[in-house]
Amino acid sequence: MGLAAALSIAEWRSMGSSPRGTPNPSARKPPKKRVRLLYERRVSLYALLVALPGLATGGIFLWLQPWTLEAKCALSFAVLFVWWLLAMALQEQATRPLQTLANVISALREEDYSFRARGAATDDALGELSLEVNALADLLADQRIRAIEAAALLRRVVEEIEVPLFTFDPDQILRLVNSAGERLLQQPSVRLLGRTAQEIGLAACMDAESETLVPLPFQGPNARWLVRRSSFRQRGVPHTLIVLSDVSRALREEERGAWQRLIRVLGHELNNSLTPIKSIAGTLRAQIANAPLEADQREDFERGLSIVEVRADSLNRFLQAYRRLSQMPPPVIRKIQLAPIVQRVAALEPSLPVQVLPSPQVELLVDPDLIEQMLINLMRNAVEAALERQHPVDRSRAADLARLVFREPSVVVRWELAEKDLVLTIEDNGLGLGNPANVFVPFYTTKPAGSGIGLVLSRQIAEAHGGSIELLNRTDEQGCQARVVLPRA
Repeated sequence: MGLAAALSIAEWRSMGSSPRGTPNPSARKPPKKRVRLLYERRVSLYALLVALPGLATGGIFLWLQPWTLEAKCALSFAVLFVWWLLAMALQEQATRPLQTLANVISALREEDYSFRARGAATDDALGELSLEVNALADLLADQRIRAIEAAALLRRVVEEIEVPLFTFDPDQILRLVNSAGERLLQQPSVRLLGRTAQEIGLAACMDAESETLVPLPFQGPNARWLVRRSSFRQRGVPHTLIVLSDVSRALREEERGAWQRLIRVLGHELNNSLTPIKSIAGTLRAQIANAPLEADQREDFERGLSIVEVRADSLNRFLQAYRRLSQMPPPVIRKIQLAPIVQRVAALEPSLPVQVLPSPQVELLVDPDLIEQMLINLMRNAVEAALERQHPVDRSRAADLARLVFREPSVVVRWELAEKDLVLTIEDNGLGLGNPANVFVPFYTTKPAGSGIGLVLSRQIAEAHGGSIELLNRTDEQGCQARVVLPRA
């Protein structure tokens, strides 16, 4: 009781109060912060206080015994030492499990799930607490593994999809790009991350509405991309997700289908008219032979009927040429060597020798007849463009020709192997493309005797084999470059 009273008086004095309500000069000052003993000190103090009554009673009986002073002092010291050891052991038993649990929780906060609390049992309160902490650690470890696996799966899916994907922060700085986006921009991610959308050429995607078509300077000037844009938050910061889909081929197929339907309708109607015209012209020619006409009149009639028959035949051939766009047969796939076909097509051009550069040997699974027809069209266009330097087709391009340094016309063919594709290039040193946007438009041509179907048919053949064709002006010198991409498998 005396020690408890002393503690109460010390606590009362530390609060700045006076006994029995006596005025204290410092009472008006703000109360000082209460000093609280540490948990370990309090446990030790309570352990000592618990044994204090029995220790005091034993000490009284000890000093009442008729023993020597040395014996009484030695025995008292031994009792006090054992009292202190028992108090420290009690403190250890009370604080060590709590320290262990604190270490486990600290490890969980640091996302280290390898620590577990010892002494977990269901027959005491502290053991139940250890069980709950261990169960929480197991749950967090399982959730962490699931999150890592889900993130790895998502990362794998993002890398494997053949759709360019980009994420930008609020400052339009690129934070994520997949492998398809790297191939689209033709740069690795280490050079793309941290750059703005303006710098990498995607500013139009950030300004466009979602589900809209945007022209981008990738894969040719006629490429059209469908932009899907959405927002998400990462660590509370809003980000923008951009997904691009190349719809150029789908749009071209729709356009080609419309042209084919138009050609079929026009061909049917014109054939229905040309057949009776030609038949009537032949009938009139037979009747004129027996008609009583003068020589001049007979000659005029025959000349007019001949013109009608010739123009009818020409128009019929014209329609048959365009009908190939709507009646191209499906490719018959065979394994072939590319080099012999290129050499054979190059030898068909009598007006200008076509130079075939040494290139790697490669086998393709294609239709050789269709591929040969495609190469004939492309090489013929290249040869005509190269010869156009000497004979411009119109006065508007004569000024371009005058600015050129005279060089011998040339056409060069080469090919190289990519990871999964073959890239064949046909280059000429002509005047170049005056209107690149219309080169693949059916019926469009800049040649006086052109039909406007050669390039359209060539691209149709390439896309039927899973490839593509791109025409663009050369950057090293004046001229045009046809780039054909065909899958190797």
